[in-house]
Amino acid sequence: MSRRVPRSRAPLALVLGAALAAPLALTPPAAADSAFTVTPLKLTVRSGGRTCTVDADLYRPAGVDRAHPAPAVLGTNGFGGSKSDGSTDTIGKAFAQRGYVSLVYSGLGFGKSGCLISLDDPDIDGAAASQLVDFLGGRRTADDGTTVDFVTLDAPGDPRVGMIGGSYGGAVQLATAAVDHRLDALVPMITWNDLAYALAPNNTVGAGSVPGVFKWQWTNGFYLIGEGQPLLQPNIDPSRVNSLSCLHFVTRACRTIHTLNSGSYPADRTAELLAFARSVSPASYLHRVRTPTLLVQGQADTLFNLNEATATYRTLSAQGTPVKMIWQSWGHSAGLTGPAAGELDLAKGNLETSYVGRRVLAWFDRHLRGRQDADTGPAFAYHRDWITDPDHTYATADRLPAQGRTFYLSGDGKLVDNRNKVARGRRSYTNWTLPTSHSEASLAGLLGLPAAPPRDTEGTYLDWTSAPLARPLDVVGAPRATLRVRSPKAERTQNSSDAADKLVLFAKLYDVAPDGTRTLVRRLVAPVRVPDVTRSFTVTLPGIVHRYDTGHRLRFVIAASDDAYFGNRGVKPVTVVSGPRDTGVLRLPVTGS
Repeated sequence: MSRRVPRSRAPLALVLGAALAAPLALTPPAAADSAFTVTPLKLTVRSGGRTCTVDADLYRPAGVDRAHPAPAVLGTNGFGGSKSDGSTDTIGKAFAQRGYVSLVYSGLGFGKSGCLISLDDPDIDGAAASQLVDFLGGRRTADDGTTVDFVTLDAPGDPRVGMIGGSYGGAVQLATAAVDHRLDALVPMITWNDLAYALAPNNTVGAGSVPGVFKWQWTNGFYLIGEGQPLLQPNIDPSRVNSLSCLHFVTRACRTIHTLNSGSYPADRTAELLAFARSVSPASYLHRVRTPTLLVQGQADTLFNLNEATATYRTLSAQGTPVKMIWQSWGHSAGLTGPAAGELDLAKGNLETSYVGRRVLAWFDRHLRGRQDADTGPAFAYHRDWITDPDHTYATADRLPAQGRTFYLSGDGKLVDNRNKVARGRRSYTNWTLPTSHSEASLAGLLGLPAAPPRDTEGTYLDWTSAPLARPLDVVGAPRATLRVRSPKAERTQNSSDAADKLVLFAKLYDVAPDGTRTLVRRLVAPVRVPDVTRSFTVTLPGIVHRYDTGHRLRFVIAASDDAYFGNRGVKPVTVVSGPRDTGVLRLPVTGS
């Protein structure tokens, strides 16, 4: 019988949906400004087999006309938002104040825009945005007859236009660039590369068709926002209604969520799930993206972690698409307190006074205004929270750090720096029927509430701890661990036709202070559904930027469960055997800065 979301989790998911939606629904529209005019528009588009209306605002700077055209910036909202939420309308305002024509719109299925929610499908959301580019290029009129003849053109119907936005408003940029090569610059922020990884991550290298571990809190929160749109937007457009079983999403999206919530992953349903999730993921269409792209990803992000942007960066770079990447401090897990002091905050439009903001302005100066002397910065930059001088919090590099420090998992629970120091030993843990480890709760982070500290229950995890460090160790990037576990019960069930019978575990890194205080770095964990417990496997942990200071110790943990995710089906004891010639290995990307 299929497993449903436990009743104890359903109320939390419902509240999470309300929490995510509330700040978006209550944010007032931007105020008028004498430096530009704002014209509300409706534009009818044909997308995904449906005709619907897009609700947009056109920002026109003072002095911009047919004889004095300006490049354009296109932006849209994050999931559950609209053109009027704090960060989206500020995009229009901030760039209009800087001389850009700005068009901000409510994404399909949100605000007062029609059509179903299709998760930034290039053939639906990308196609709709492409028709807005037509409008900016003078090829299309708005429903009230408004036309644009004051945007800089590279060719007839080809406007000079860039896009910027975060999360859901980030992925749509890549989706649009995949179907419309007229775009000249992109700035996708805190968004995904592979939605299958984001919603049900399997951090095992080469997992292939093995489904991941369902991230039920985040996923159900967003699902409830989508299905609850009539509560946020009365008199909903009929084009936004699908069916009684799938109110406001495209049908394949609902099937994906239902499969994930069932806790049962037979081959045919798994194939459908992965096929849909990847079809709406940049990972499947980046080969068509040639637009210069500045990726900005958040270190505090358990929804879309740094590995997402890294995968996008590597793909674009390998195929010759101009690309640079910044790892800023904040992401989806930063709570409602917003970005830290000095960090870019789109809701405030502090472009000139933040490092990331200045990089964005330079990116658009180069690629939209054609200023070849504009310094767009290094290939890679990352925020360091251990630096107190606000002018030097970002470090830069011409490439991502390599795996530069190796530790070994000794049989006595030590994390040692030399294979010859590995002691022989056998250690075991087992899972319970309920989660026994806690890393993070999406609801607490979103509300800015005090978060319960991470915890692991004795007997349900194994840990390995290093000696105190003689000097600081700066980890920048995604650590990797190669493991070999023994689990006879998992071995007996792993060849079942249902992938849910495979062993699940969670890898993570703690920082242990001299006083014994433990910190789970950014509350990040690496969920793993082990493809084959009879073979060793490699886990790529989420990327981090973290200083392990002098006197601190590293602690590597594998745990049986995590209450933010679905876990094992049945009780599956696990044993790890270590010896000098056969032991787990932890590799860390480090930098000397």
